[in-house]
Amino acid sequence: MSYSADPWMREYNEASKLADDITGMISERSSFGTGPEAQRHSSAIRRKITILGTRLDSLQSLLTKLPAKQPLTEKEMNRRRDMLANLRTKVTQMASALNMSSFGNRDSLLGPDTKPADDMAQISGLDNAGIVGLQRQVMREQDEGLEKLEQTVISTKHIALAVNEELDLHTRLIDDLDEHVEVTDSRLKRVQKNLAILNKRAKSGCTCMCLLLSVVGIVGLVVALWLIIKYL
Repeated sequence: MSYSADPWMREYNEASKLADDITGMISERSSFGTGPEAQRHSSAIRRKITILGTRLDSLQSLLTKLPAKQPLTEKEMNRRRDMLANLRTKVTQMASALNMSSFGNRDSLLGPDTKPADDMAQISGLDNAGIVGLQRQVMREQDEGLEKLEQTVISTKHIALAVNEELDLHTRLIDDLDEHVEVTDSRLKRVQKNLAILNKRAKSGCTCMCLLLSVVGIVGLVVALWLIIKYL
């Protein structure tokens, strides 16, 4: 069989090439330092790792459908499973190097991937009733996992609502503070205006008093001179 005509192998080769590109980008990351360019480079690596993870999931799904569409020997199936497992391990290591928790937490959220061989080992030797019971057990486990996931989502939603309420409160406090500042500024301007008027009036009153004292002094001086001249 020509691998170039095999859709699974063609998809695997593309995924492997993408993994090599990511490895090269990770090795180049130290040359960018810690500036904005380094952040953009790391973001590009994370995007490619996410795309590669999606491709591996597609390969896993396609591999489970191969026996029905494309007859393969058990040896070839095991070889392809090993190839896919090795590539997934490589992706996990690359994601860990970039502190990407989504790959590490995938099993805790959705449960670990099970191989078809493991599924066949579980149902071997069981009758119809045993298979139905096993299916119900698996469904219960899936339901429990979904319930845990739902609780996590609800908890995250409550945290988001609490943060939103806290932000609304801070926004109202800032608005109230702006209003108080405007009122205080207006009052300060009125006080400054009143002080200017009082200062002007005080200067005017001082001038009038000085003129009055000057007139009284002149009159007194004239009277004194008149009395001196009269009694000489």
